[in-house]
Amino acid sequence: MFGSSSNPMLKEESFKPKYDSSGMMINDNSGQMTANGAVNKTIFLFALLLITSSLSYMMPSMFLLYVGAGGLFVSFLAVGFKPHLAPYIAPMYALLHGLFVGTITAIYASQFDGLVMQAVGLTFGTLAMMLMIYKSGIIKVTDKFRMGVSMAVGAVMLFYLVGWIGQMVGFELPFIHDNGIMGIGLSVVVIVIASLNLLLDFDTFEKGEKEGAPAYMEWAAAMGLVFTIVWLYVEFLRLLSKLQRD
Repeated sequence: MFGSSSNPMLKEESFKPKYDSSGMMINDNSGQMTANGAVNKTIFLFALLLITSSLSYMMPSMFLLYVGAGGLFVSFLAVGFKPHLAPYIAPMYALLHGLFVGTITAIYASQFDGLVMQAVGLTFGTLAMMLMIYKSGIIKVTDKFRMGVSMAVGAVMLFYLVGWIGQMVGFELPFIHDNGIMGIGLSVVVIVIASLNLLLDFDTFEKGEKEGAPAYMEWAAAMGLVFTIVWLYVEFLRLLSKLQRD
């Protein structure tokens, strides 16, 4: 199940090499996935994301936010059903992701002084801490651990999806935007889940290499890590804004 962390739509089989009826590995001429290759793809996608996030930050609009959010959903679906297209879809995914991130950042920056830099620092501090935890083996990514975190991530995404639909039709789920104890507690729980999901993404990089996954899966794995980091950043924005409200 290690493929599930990088993209909720991807199956484990997407990361495994293909074999013919005689047991020989099928060579698709794409090479094999490596952890370093996935890291390089992640850095490249982040560079693209920063370009469009800068533009949308300077010219924020709800249109760009919805275009970015819709693009994320479509990109994940496309890579889920056609993982071999990940090298072509991933750059567009990053550019669209940037539209979403830049607009969200502009909204919070206009309401709270200094909040964005705090969220950025907490996000990358958490990323470094979780990487150290993963490398040290303090928390081991077992099948049960992966299943538990994946289920928690799915529950959070479903909760937010219902909340988003609710806003459009006129009702609001409790605690999502509440700055009381329950609302703050919810944000903390979601941040913990997102942080644990980073461990699954790191594990995907290494196991993809060990399993001999096709090289194009580096792009799919990179998409997953970018998604988790941005998710964590947005949740820190949400938590810090709740703490700063009167």
